[in-house]
Amino acid sequence: MTSITRREFISHGATALVAGAAASKAVGGPQSQAAQGGGEKGETLRFIHVTDTHVDLAMPKTVKWLEMAVEKINRSYSSAQFVLFGGDNFNNNAPGQADAIAFKRIVDRLRMPWYSVRGNKESCPKPAGDPLGQRDYAKMFFPADLKVVGRDWKLTKGRHVILGIDTTLAQKNNGVFSSESLAFVEKELKNNPDRRYVLLNHQTYGNFWNGTDEADLHKYVLNNVAEVRKRLFHYPNLVLTLSGHKHLDHVGRSDSVQVIATVGFVVPQDPDHIDDHRFRYVELRGDAVTEKLVSIA
Repeated sequence: MTSITRREFISHGATALVAGAAASKAVGGPQSQAAQGGGEKGETLRFIHVTDTHVDLAMPKTVKWLEMAVEKINRSYSSAQFVLFGGDNFNNNAPGQADAIAFKRIVDRLRMPWYSVRGNKESCPKPAGDPLGQRDYAKMFFPADLKVVGRDWKLTKGRHVILGIDTTLAQKNNGVFSSESLAFVEKELKNNPDRRYVLLNHQTYGNFWNGTDEADLHKYVLNNVAEVRKRLFHYPNLVLTLSGHKHLDHVGRSDSVQVIATVGFVVPQDPDHIDDHRFRYVELRGDAVTEKLVSIA
């Protein structure tokens, strides 16, 4: 295939942290006392959430930033049990699977397991006739310790369970919980009341930035979010949701659920420091979530 012209998409303006961050306690450090863990009831889950890395081979700095993130995690967050990538991991606009391969090559340098879900970039290949489809993605990125259910997956870590949900739509930038995904999550929550669940997906669970543009809301908020909240959020064992897509940061609550949208990694947090990109460190102990943003700079 011929090479593809790509346009710069990164805005170098600072991204504001959105109201609600006080709903979660800040973690004292990468290897805090809470990370010592214990038995089933006392165990602490420690992990990293990175979303919207947007690796693009036409923009070498996006490759450099991801390499810096991997180095930072390996150096300063070795207590983390795994890393979660929340979609738009690569721009899916290189001939063949070149950018997917580049992304995997870099994150395979992590010294702990890593897992991922797709975002709208992975479901919207450019050109459209050169796709990395969902089955190809699963074959390349779903390791053997995941239980794959349709387009989704399940990861069990002691008392905690992470469910990776594919909320993407082919050739669209909006997303939904499919009926299959809703049934999958609801069954898990109903049948396992003693476990604590984390949902990982790309699109957000609400208009936390108080936007008024209907097209913008259609793009960034799950299009059936009211149904998702009604069916899932009343379960007390659903502790945390993790999303991205909007590139803004938000920490809040909905019913008993901690709802986090992590800032887009690709967006510099300080316009004067181009390498100031961030991921989130999370500790989960029972129903208590502690978290903080971490800069790679």
